[in-house]
Amino acid sequence: MKPHSSPELQNGSRTSLQNTPKIVLMLTMSLVFLTIIPLYLFPLLATSLAWSSSNSSPPPSTSSSSSSSHYSIAGLRMTTKSSSSSTCDIFRGEWVPNPNAPYYTNETCWAIHEHQNCMKFGRPDNGFMKWRWKPNGCDMPVFNPGQFLEVVRGKSLAFVGDSVGRNQMQSLICLLLRVTYSVDASPNQDEKFRRYYFPTHNFTVASFWSPYLVRTQEADPNGPMHTGLFNLYLDEPDTNWTTQMKEFDYVIVSAGHWFLRPTMFYENKALVGCHYCLNPNVTDLTMHYSYRRAFRLAFKAFNDLDDFKGTVFLRTFAPAHFENGEWNKGGNCLRQKPFRSNETRLDGYSLEMYMTQLEEYKAAEKEAVKNKIKFRLLDTTDATLLRPDGHPSRYGHLPGENVTLYNDCVHWCLPGPIDTWNDFLLHMLKNEGRRSVTGRRSWSYSKSKIK
Repeated sequence: MKPHSSPELQNGSRTSLQNTPKIVLMLTMSLVFLTIIPLYLFPLLATSLAWSSSNSSPPPSTSSSSSSSHYSIAGLRMTTKSSSSSTCDIFRGEWVPNPNAPYYTNETCWAIHEHQNCMKFGRPDNGFMKWRWKPNGCDMPVFNPGQFLEVVRGKSLAFVGDSVGRNQMQSLICLLLRVTYSVDASPNQDEKFRRYYFPTHNFTVASFWSPYLVRTQEADPNGPMHTGLFNLYLDEPDTNWTTQMKEFDYVIVSAGHWFLRPTMFYENKALVGCHYCLNPNVTDLTMHYSYRRAFRLAFKAFNDLDDFKGTVFLRTFAPAHFENGEWNKGGNCLRQKPFRSNETRLDGYSLEMYMTQLEEYKAAEKEAVKNKIKFRLLDTTDATLLRPDGHPSRYGHLPGENVTLYNDCVHWCLPGPIDTWNDFLLHMLKNEGRRSVTGRRSWSYSKSKIK
């Protein structure tokens, strides 16, 4: 390399012996300069390229503010890899064939809810069970039930949310029953609040029904959409779950599709608005208003718990896959294989809800640092978006049965894609163990690393 500031090096015949020390010094300084500067510039370059690449794609069909936030966070998610690093973001990848799946069936697991028992109700294809998630740039093992039970030995895990959260709990139980057994330890026979104990490892898993996360009251069983009208008290937590959390080591919080139903919004005991209440005297603030405040209050509830020292996981929004119509207008989900990542993208209300979760999560995580509570992001949205083939559709009930969601494109067949959510969970719990041993807290709010 010929530094232009040293004309002597351009003509070796004119370089004298007495100039040699000066030339060596300048060469050394130039090499140091060229070595150090890229270390500072490369992260900036990577971020710039990520932003540029994101903005080169057509914006999703939502508000401009939402699109801007989405691409900004996507840029933050980018993982800069070096030759000495084998880390990657486990939540970005593709579905690849897995002929060894499934690892349990509806005949070996009693925990499968009827509405997710697709094989029982005659689903003719089984290819939807034979895929596994492959992160970009690394590999992630399928769920190891023995390993999971060792990680959670002597601990407890709660699922707080709606029936999709319960769907994940049932998947987890089915996976664990491959190597052990459980005992029903529920306090009563209320199906909305279940608790199961695994004696071999002194492990408890429980579900708390709270589809809105806040205090809720049914105002009209019928409502504008014949799915009920609900009063949401957006500044009052749902004590059905908040009063029970201190005893749990891990809590997975989720909520989603119930917010699409007609709802009335109350704050400070006063009506402040609604979503699709069709009342001309009440401002329609849309479901995004209540969704944001519900998660804000739920996270605050954890931060306000004096004795809670557990880990809170936000399981992100799981998109539905209705095609050729809405859920109540003939929409269905008949695909038989996953999308590739370049064949679809998150948009519309699904993107808005996902972004709302991330924004509220990030704010709660900052607050949690003072309270010594750990918040983690179980980011299932991308992987779930690519699985239109994994829903029960019409195979979650008997033909002709009178059910509200006749073609179910919201919940997930068991076995099925939702089992991968527990692959993610096991990986994250193992990293929690490493973190507690080394005292490191290295994860950002939007990525999980595999080592």
